[in-house]
Amino acid sequence: MPKWIWQPDPETVLQTNVWRFMQRLGFDDREAFLRYSTEHLQNFWHELVKELKLDWYQPYDSILDTSQGVEWATWFNNGRINIAQNCVDRYADSDKPAIIAETEDGTTRTISFRDLYRDVNHLANALKALHLDEGDRVALCLPMVPEVVTILYACFKLGLIVVPIFAGFGAGAIVTRLEDSAARVVFTADHLERRGKIIPLKAKVDEAISKCESVERCIVLRYKGAGDPPWDPARDEWYHDFTRDREDECETLQLDSESRAFIIYTSGTTGKPKGAVHTHAGCLAQMAKEILLAFDHKPDDIFFWLSDIGWMMGPWTIIGNHALGGTIFLYDGAPDCPTSDRLWQMIDRHKITIFGVSPTAIRLLMRSSHPDRYAMDSLRLLGSTGEPWDEVSYLWFFEHVGKQRCPIINISGGTEIVGCFLFPLPIQPLKVCTLGGPAPGMATEVIDEEGHPLRGPTGYLVCTKPAPSMARGVWRDPKRYIETYWRRWPGIWYHGDWASVDEDGYWFLHGRADESMNIAGRKVGPAEVEQAFLEHPAVSEAAVIGVPDDLKGEGIVAFIVAKLPVTPDELCAHLVHHLGPTFRPNAVQIVEKLPKTQSGKIVRRLLRAQYLGQPVGDTSTLAD
Repeated sequence: MPKWIWQPDPETVLQTNVWRFMQRLGFDDREAFLRYSTEHLQNFWHELVKELKLDWYQPYDSILDTSQGVEWATWFNNGRINIAQNCVDRYADSDKPAIIAETEDGTTRTISFRDLYRDVNHLANALKALHLDEGDRVALCLPMVPEVVTILYACFKLGLIVVPIFAGFGAGAIVTRLEDSAARVVFTADHLERRGKIIPLKAKVDEAISKCESVERCIVLRYKGAGDPPWDPARDEWYHDFTRDREDECETLQLDSESRAFIIYTSGTTGKPKGAVHTHAGCLAQMAKEILLAFDHKPDDIFFWLSDIGWMMGPWTIIGNHALGGTIFLYDGAPDCPTSDRLWQMIDRHKITIFGVSPTAIRLLMRSSHPDRYAMDSLRLLGSTGEPWDEVSYLWFFEHVGKQRCPIINISGGTEIVGCFLFPLPIQPLKVCTLGGPAPGMATEVIDEEGHPLRGPTGYLVCTKPAPSMARGVWRDPKRYIETYWRRWPGIWYHGDWASVDEDGYWFLHGRADESMNIAGRKVGPAEVEQAFLEHPAVSEAAVIGVPDDLKGEGIVAFIVAKLPVTPDELCAHLVHHLGPTFRPNAVQIVEKLPKTQSGKIVRRLLRAQYLGQPVGDTSTLAD
């Protein structure tokens, strides 16, 4: 195999946004530009914000303040801004499509920026009537439909904090997020549709709300009318009734740069899911930067990332493109329904120019789909994220979807930074599976146990300086934030991934370095899965591990100590109800006891080694 699978055309390089930005800053060399972006961090972000043409109500008076410690850095200090102003209001007179949407049954909708502005204001005025306060939380658990976008911007306009929740979660996972965020309002839909099957959604959300005292109102989108869902007239209201006869105009609040925009949940090794807190200015700067530089945004782009609103890639796609006045494509449905060629048909039909997907989806589709039947000649860039690639599926994506002419912009970051630590720039040659290198403005490094930089061997992925989109803590748990991301190497952000840098300076990821699991691109901690098992009355103790899975990348295997008779199938069904079908275990084993240390900590490492037939290593610390 040749070293480079793709090389940029010299003429094309000169037309890229990143090359133009480099030239403006006086650089002809990518490596020198990247060094400048971290060695002169504040200058870089100041110039980047100017390049993005962000709209400030009041300019910031300093870029970065670390007076409370690098862990609690604040950005664009004393500036005033709003995501809604930058993504909707300033394009209010434009008839350009903001959203093109398609559902599984083939229904399509196109919504202009002008129409989006009107819809956002109608909803914002309806929310105002609920007498919510700035900083109150509003959750949404919805399919990937245009109303999701409207809800985001209406909340941002009023300074409300959005809590996006994956509609495929089980009721238990939903209630965990509603309780922790203390959401006052929940948006949901009557039903979902997947592979032609109508699935109740409102009923599942109701089950979660019944265990959450903070929720006062539930606004329900009539999406797949298959009979009316359960209803509480004192709490529930149809979306179309809620927004009917509202004013066309609504003032957008001028918010501080550090005003909170999102709480997005991610899982760690221990404890309940972590609510990563994000800001208006941080989200705008990071997300728009990545669409501009990594994905080389052009005015006529149609940007499609196969995602949902509960994964950070949903908000990232929406905000990053709309901040630049770009058009996004939303698809709500299974990627292989009614045919395994569904994605390629939509790309061809809608003339998508940029298409992003997870490796898991490609591993699913390469078994039976036929992208070679479709020209897809509108495509100019491919994207991927969520988990490490394997060479076979990466090359299939490059050769059959991208026709060997579209670079794969393979990005990696996380919910905790609503953006990327790593991505290749469209001006550099690509190797199979590479992530290129550090993203501009991100002081990313690979280090060993002692914190020394590594080249060649696999080490820990870290960031040695703050960035605007780093979480402003874990919601209501500042101690956990420090313990998770900053404690291992003081002053250095630890992300929990294995990474390496080869002899040519190209970066690669190798999975999780902690015990959290990456199931089909969704990170879940063992603690959340184990807690779900423990809620079954027959379960006394539970331990789960991640194991290799040909389709999902990683699968769950559970070890259960039972106190009452129960079957593995019953326990699988229980977990699916709690967390959702994505997290169905590969196997459940009922055992007499679990390996523990003298202090009572379960040794998952030993369970994993034994299950996979690997050496179990040192067992001297075990209690038994």
